[in-house]
Amino acid sequence: MKALVYTAPETLVLRDVSDPLPAMGEELVRVESVGICGSDMHAYLGHDARRTAPLILGHEVAGVAAGARVTVNPLVTCGACPACIAGRDNLCPDRQIISMAPREGGFAEAVALPAGNLVALPPHMTADQGALCEPLACGWHAVRLARAHVPDADCALVIGGGAIGLGAALVLKAAGLTALRLVEPSADRRAYIRDTCGLDAVAPETVAAESFDIAIDGVGIAATRAQASALTRPGGAIAHIGLGSGDGGLDIRRLTLQEIAFIGSYTYTADDFRATAQAMFDGRLGLLDWIETRPLAEGARAFADIRAGRVSAPKIVLKP
Repeated sequence: MKALVYTAPETLVLRDVSDPLPAMGEELVRVESVGICGSDMHAYLGHDARRTAPLILGHEVAGVAAGARVTVNPLVTCGACPACIAGRDNLCPDRQIISMAPREGGFAEAVALPAGNLVALPPHMTADQGALCEPLACGWHAVRLARAHVPDADCALVIGGGAIGLGAALVLKAAGLTALRLVEPSADRRAYIRDTCGLDAVAPETVAAESFDIAIDGVGIAATRAQASALTRPGGAIAHIGLGSGDGGLDIRRLTLQEIAFIGSYTYTADDFRATAQAMFDGRLGLLDWIETRPLAEGARAFADIRAGRVSAPKIVLKP
């Protein structure tokens, strides 16, 4: 089969590789759509020690398995440890995710996954829309954790207009929050999000004097952590999804004195993934039309365009 293989920092090569061999209980998914995630970009830049070359990246997948159209939960867990039994399977100590060794990813014509990781798509959902379930589920999980700390929240700040931040904003909107601001430094992307999703997308400096019950950091660098620390109200909560950088920005003194909860948010549980999928199917998360599609063969150019800031859409979906 053809696959887009990460071979060195800022180098992706389309080449022939062996078809995946499903283990017992697994299905072969013929990939129809696969999104480029921020973690793929970190790996592409050589910034992710967990993803070393050569490797097939990509974990936002939709396709066909055993004759059925499916979206893919890429997180594989043991199902038997205390975390899995408690419904917190995203914290399984033996968790694996496609696009990280030993599991190759979805920038390919096929990928193998346990049957329980597949969620059937209804006829009205396209594969391109189905590939958005994974990033939307990240936002769903973060919002659920934050609202558990601040159940009466009615205003929220989301930092980052990529698919993770946008997904969190759409989940917050669906939850009925009355005041919601999405911070995005790119003017082109702000305009795209306002026009396509109807969200209040603003430049970072415009919210400097505001405060929010919940802040979702979908970027995860020192500047965004500092902004979240400064703009979350006393008693509020920060949910931190982004993995841009691990250093600096968090105002521990303010978080302590104002009893602001800081919550690390990693992927999603299997229940979160299924709930996100159902919300998508029901139309509660919008039209899911904020993507740009390109052939898998043009994947290397797509990564370079994202790197250079030439992409307005929050998500590029590659088509094998």
